[in-house]
This record gives sequence, structure tokens and C-alpha cells, in this order.
Amino acid sequence: MKEIALHLLDIVENSVTAGASQVRICIDEDLEEDQLILVIEDNGRGMDETLLARVTDPFVTSRTTRKVGLGIPLFKAAAEACNGYLRIESAVGHGTKLTADFQRSHIDRMPLGDVAGTMLTLLVGFPKVRWILRYRKGNEEFLFDSASITDELGEVPITEPCILSFVRQLLQEGVDRVQYAKKLNHVQAG
Repeated sequence: MKEIALHLLDIVENSVTAGASQVRICIDEDLEEDQLILVIEDNGRGMDETLLARVTDPFVTSRTTRKVGLGIPLFKAAAEACNGYLRIESAVGHGTKLTADFQRSHIDRMPLGDVAGTMLTLLVGFPKVRWILRYRKGNEEFLFDSASITDELGEVPITEPCILSFVRQLLQEGVDRVQYAKKLNHVQAG
């Protein structure tokens, strides 16, 4: 995969398959420590110790449509290639937490990619799941919680075109504000 956002999309599909009704995605670009940390946490079924020990093996998958599961092993390899790591914590009945750490400035670190588009894809594909995104870079932070929108909508589906347009704009503006805040401040000051 060419960008981290696509890895996120692939990995959170595992959360949905595991019956998660809530998935929290945290992206933290720590400029001072030169780290990019991603955390995906769900309230799905979780994994027992046997599966947890083998989940980074590409020949282990819970999917029935194919015999290999490359999402987590490839994400792990990408993090480790950038002086980072991938750690998974899980317990049956308590969900799963995946943490990936990358050296942010590493020459081989793939770009973060289209975070807003990934979130919109998840909302459209799995509208019954509560999606929470926290994206932080330096002093800027964007928090999105799909529950605030779905609660306000009541019976109106989030997949209505005018609502999706609003959500797309909300996500894009929030992500852009965080991603480009430092650059904008330099341009305005100069």
C-alpha cells in the first residue's frame, strides 16, 4: 500500500468483522519526538492468546474469502522499516488495540494519505458503527465523532447525499486544519 490511510482502512475492516460497534482511530504526529503514532481501538470480540500470537503471520486470517491476511503483517513491516514497531493488545470479549509507531521523518515512511476520504469510506460502508477520529499534530487537534451527527439526524441516514457532502467537508476541513496549520502560520507570518 502506498499510504498509511489505506492501511488504516484495511485494518479497521478487521474491527468491523469482529463485531465492533465502536472504533477509535488516533493519529498523533509528534514533531518534537519525530514520531507518527497510530492507534486503532475497537470494542469487538477480541482475540484469544493463540490468535494474538499469530496475527502478524501473513498465513493467518479470519476471513473466509482468502487464505492469507496481509494487512497487519504489511503494516508491521512498514512501521519496523521506519525505526518503529507495531503492537497489538487484545482479550476475548474486550476488543483489540493496535498501536503502530513510525519515525516521522524516516525517508521510507509512506505518506499519511487521505485520512478524510478513509473516514468517509468507513462511514458509508459501515454506518451503524460509531467512528471516532482524533488527529493531532503539534498543538493542533481535530476530533470527529460520528455519534454527534447520527444522534442529531435521528432517523435520517448518514448516507443521504446532502449529509455526506456536509460530513465530507467537515472531515476535510478538520484534517487540513491539523495537517497544514504550521505551514499556514509560516505563510501568514512571512
